[in-house]
This record gives sequence, structure tokens and C-alpha cells, in this order.
Amino acid sequence: MTERPDLTPKDRMQIERHDVPARSAVIRSMDFNEVSLGYSQALAMEEAERCLDCNNPRCIDGCPVRVNIPQFITHLAEGDLHAAAESLLDDNALPCVTGRVCPQETQCEGLCIRAKKGEPVAVGALERFVADWAQDHLDELKTNVDPDTGRRVAIVGSGPAGLTAAGELAKTGHKVTVFEAFHAPGGVLIYGIPEFRLPKDIVQKEVDRLKDLGETIEVNAVVGKTWTLRELRQDFDAVFLAVGAGLPVFMNIPGEELKGVYSANEYLTRVNLMGAFREDTDTPVLHGQKVVVVGGGNVAMDAVRTARRLGAKQATIAYRRGKEELPARAEEVHHAEEEGVKFELMASPVRIIGNDEGWVTGIECQMMELGEADDSGRRRPRPIPDSEYIVDCDMVVVAIGTRSNPMLTSSEPDLKINEWGYLIVDDDGMTSVPGIFAGGDIVRGAATVILAMGDGKRSARAIERYLAKVEEMLPEAMARVEAGGVEGAAPSA
Repeated sequence: MTERPDLTPKDRMQIERHDVPARSAVIRSMDFNEVSLGYSQALAMEEAERCLDCNNPRCIDGCPVRVNIPQFITHLAEGDLHAAAESLLDDNALPCVTGRVCPQETQCEGLCIRAKKGEPVAVGALERFVADWAQDHLDELKTNVDPDTGRRVAIVGSGPAGLTAAGELAKTGHKVTVFEAFHAPGGVLIYGIPEFRLPKDIVQKEVDRLKDLGETIEVNAVVGKTWTLRELRQDFDAVFLAVGAGLPVFMNIPGEELKGVYSANEYLTRVNLMGAFREDTDTPVLHGQKVVVVGGGNVAMDAVRTARRLGAKQATIAYRRGKEELPARAEEVHHAEEEGVKFELMASPVRIIGNDEGWVTGIECQMMELGEADDSGRRRPRPIPDSEYIVDCDMVVVAIGTRSNPMLTSSEPDLKINEWGYLIVDDDGMTSVPGIFAGGDIVRGAATVILAMGDGKRSARAIERYLAKVEEMLPEAMARVEAGGVEGAAPSA
């Protein structure tokens, strides 16, 4: 370990931000290997020197899981990687993941004081470096796990919200069982995010580390079918629902039934989870030569960049607003442009065109213009009359969002849902059924990995308080039962 150089804030402000190295666009667009190469230790330590270690670190306020960012960065700047890793792992259940896919530019980095006069500290890149180092040195790091409490918690879904809640609860001594509907854990981390952004071995290492804390993962377990919620509630002291929102939304325009039209959810799941890019796969996917992806978010970027890697000579984003309004991360847009993706902006599809055999041959779009701002503050697109035109294509991927799958919610009528089918929860994440909590996309709708993780961490703390309260009430309840003062058994957690 070395001492952090005694630099003044003015000295640190003079240090320029270090770009994260990436593979050549020409080479990477032909395979699924990770795009970003990450920092070397030397680059990471130099970037860490840019942190001003503010008295009031607003970056923490921008982090949904409340990582103590200045603390782990200071340890890194001092060369104490063990302390940096232990600090990061104590706050963040999935740092290797968030260091790669978290939208830091709008969260921690967006609130970095340095951003007022230049570039913010590259928090995400530093987090990735420390997290990757930690994965290679886990046997050297301390992990505090409390003694067994005797309490059992069921987690439904092994995506970012579920894994985060499971990790937090396991560290506090509770026995945690995670139920995953797919044949492999990870949720959207494995079926939704491509290998070139988030390698699957990275996700597996994160899962394995959490399992080492004592949690159990049951795969091919469809709660709502294999088990009912009532059965889980009888067997466990508390339940956390983190099933995501995986039901795709379509445009409801003519031609969506044609062959060659996919939802982004199906397309990415076939490629990422089921290996559709392999010739010997049991779940193939069309390798379109001219692919149009409708949408402008991160999922749309993932889909269009995947199409390029599957051999598309022309891969196009069709989006009804302009480039400045694209909701995708700036980095993902930049990488897509480098990889030859075309952007058809201010364009709204009105119909998909097919041939006599039922295959896609093109998509008709209407040109748009931006009008007044809507309730969200974004200018609403409106069509320009008589501006229709056709984009030739042989495949269309619809990436305009997802909504809740009613399979789980419909199996438990006591669970209250809103008009969009998402679970209604209180400030602690508890549903209308006592002891059943929920978080992530099944509550807030399709959102980011880190927001789901924030829900998981917050609900884990609420579940701890709930179980502690039940523990306090139990002796009194048992005494009343033994005295015959109440009907039935003591309340279960």
C-alpha cells in the first residue's frame, strides 16, 4: 500500500479523465467478446486521483444502492486494493455487473462535483476495475456473515433485484432460497444483456460468490405454476418478488404477424440464453441481412448490435425522436455508430410489408417532428402529413418496452396491482399481503439494473425489520394461544 499523493483540489482538477480502452470496432462487430477492455491498475490509480473526496459526496446520493464511492476510490488511490474491494463488496452485491452496465453518467457521475467544471470521475470504470480485482482475490477478502437466525426467506426471481436482496439477507444470517423460472440464474443479466456488454462468466462468478454466502438457488421453478405464492408463504417467513416485467409490447400496426418480426425480448433471449448464434442450437434465430430495430433505448442498441454480429450487412435503428432524445446510454449509441449501425431518426413505423410467402420485405415509416413537451418534459413527436417512406429490410425487431407478465400476479388474488398490472407496494416494498415484498420491474416497470438492485437492497432491510418485529411479537402471541385467549396459531412471519 502507498500513501495517496498530497495533491490540492486544484491539482486534482488539472488531471484529465482517462478514457476506457475498447476493442477495435471492425474486429468486435464480428464476435460476441466484450467490447470494453477496462482500466489497467496504473490507469485506475491515476483516475482515482481525480476524486476530490468531497465533504458532502453527492455521488453517493446518485447511487441507488448507496455505494460509499469516495471510500473505495480513496483506498484505490492509496494502492490498498484489499480495502477498496472489501468496501465495495460491503455496499454492492453485484459490482462486476454495475461497473459494466450501470448508467453512471446520469447517476453517481452525473452528481460528481467535478462535472460542473469538466469531466466527472469515471466512477463506473473504477468500480469495474476494483470488482474484477476482487473476483480474482476472493480468498483474501473478509466477508462478514451473521450467525444463523433460523428465519427462512424466499426470493422469486434471480435477476438484479432478487440477487441483491438474497445477498443482503444471507449476510444477516437468514436462510435464503432463490426460485428462478429459467434453467440458469441471472434473470435479465443473462437473457437480456448481450455477451459483448456483460460476459456470462462474469454473471456466473457473481452468482457463485453470493451462493458462497449460504443462499440456495432453485432453477426451473415457476412460482405461480410449480409453486403457488400461498405455498411459499406457508414454508417461508417472508417472500420477496422480483420477477421482472418480461411481457413484450408491440406497436399494433399491420404486418407485425409476418415471419421475420421479433420482440427484442424473444430475440435477445434466443441469442443470449439459448445460444442462437451457434449453428447447432436447438433454438435458432433468423440471421437477417437488412435488420430494422424499432426503439431507442439500451435494449434496442443491444438488439441492433447483436444483429450486426450475426451478419447483418445493414442494421438500422428506427426512432421517432432525434438523436438528443435517445434514451440509450451515450456510450452504447457511440459504440453502435462505430460498429456501422445506421440511425433512422424522427421516423415512426406505420406498417410492416411482406411478400406472398409471408416474409418481411420492408417497413413503412412516417416522418415526425417534435411538438410541445409532455408530462415527462420530453417533446412529443407528431406525424408530418404525406411523409411516408419505405425502408427495405428482411427482419424487424420491436424494442419499445415490456410490461408485467400476469402469470404470477393472477395466481394470488390478494396481491393488489395497478392499472398497468404492476404490483402496488408501500414505502418498504411490502405488497398488500403481509410478509410478501416486491421490487424491480414488477413494481416500477421496465427500468435499469441498478434501480432494480436498489429496490432489492431496500426491501432486504425492510424484511429484516419485519422479521425482527415478528420475533418480538412471538412470545406474547404464544402466551395468548396457550392461555386460550385467541383462536388459531401464533402469527407467522
